[in-house]
Amino acid sequence: MLFLRGASRLHIRGIPKLAIIPSRSSTTPRIDNTFPCRRKYHIEGLMLAPAVFSGLFVALWTWKCLMLVTFQNKIIYMPGLPPNARWEKIQDYASRCAGIPWREERIRASDGTDLALCVTELELGSGATSAQPDVAFYILYFQGNASSIPPRLPDLSSTLSMLKRRSAQWRDRNIRCTMVCLSYRGYWTSRGRPSETGIRKDCAAALDWISQLHSNSHGGEVQESRPSANLVLWGQSIGAGVATNLAAETPMPANVRLDSLILETPFTSIRAMLEVLYPQKWLPYRYLWPFLRSHLDSWGNLGVISRKYNIGEYSPEVFILEAAKDELVPQELSQELYNRCVDVQLHVTRKAVAGAFHNDTMFRGEGRRAVSDFLLHRFSSTRVST
Repeated sequence: MLFLRGASRLHIRGIPKLAIIPSRSSTTPRIDNTFPCRRKYHIEGLMLAPAVFSGLFVALWTWKCLMLVTFQNKIIYMPGLPPNARWEKIQDYASRCAGIPWREERIRASDGTDLALCVTELELGSGATSAQPDVAFYILYFQGNASSIPPRLPDLSSTLSMLKRRSAQWRDRNIRCTMVCLSYRGYWTSRGRPSETGIRKDCAAALDWISQLHSNSHGGEVQESRPSANLVLWGQSIGAGVATNLAAETPMPANVRLDSLILETPFTSIRAMLEVLYPQKWLPYRYLWPFLRSHLDSWGNLGVISRKYNIGEYSPEVFILEAAKDELVPQELSQELYNRCVDVQLHVTRKAVAGAFHNDTMFRGEGRRAVSDFLLHRFSSTRVST
């Protein structure tokens, strides 16, 4: 057999001469070098990585926003901080309470939640031992969002002790002052879980307890000779919002008259605090306010209080106590509350405690004196029943 390049003619018997058999070289694949070899890229491949990372980014942000909305009450109300807050005892702080005795009382909210109160009573004036006070004052205190009532008792006691010493100059009146500190549901030894709706019920229960206490103390007297019952609402931080909620929404008992409000390191609303904590407009958290379950809208409440109580000569007075170095609530919010009081014609005074941070205004002597001065002013300006 003879192989020729290109084609071979085979001279074999039985096979035509012109039969062409492809040569070995013709079966080898040829590479066409006319066009260069190019790799094709698809747009889907280019966008895959950015799409994946953008999706993860949006998913994480969505997840965080969902967690903020779902667990917002645990963020706003922190009864478990510090870890021993629920096991604090009054007697642990008795030696630092300037000789003012405190006791624990138990009450129940309208939904049956068991609540704790810290209560003390003291007589003010030159005749402090008198069994028949001319005026009865009740101070209902609302704490901030963390810790419990017992650690606050030394500073509150110092304020009351200062008030008692300064009231010794009174010659024409004797006042019985009862201070009631409410432990919200879930705080200290109170049962339940904190929420704005639940705390409203707690405040109403504390107010009813004060009304009943006043009736029991003076119920046997002739109506005309009973001392007037005046109520001061004192709230610190979120407690300021709780105080304005109570004043705006809850009717006062017939034997209790709202005298004044003390707003210590207050803010205008939870919505405003969202904007303070997340000032960047590109962050989604500040836009979650429609999903808030707690509002504590002191700015709005002040308008309601004005319409509710500003009748004739009577309207409650507002005292705003702010921390000059507040690291949480900017002074602009206190200024907004002050301007709001002026706009709705509520008598308001304002005091900034120099060098104080958000939680230590009452730890400083200037803060305690400011509250004592305000209470002294309110007590001394109250008309005595004759």
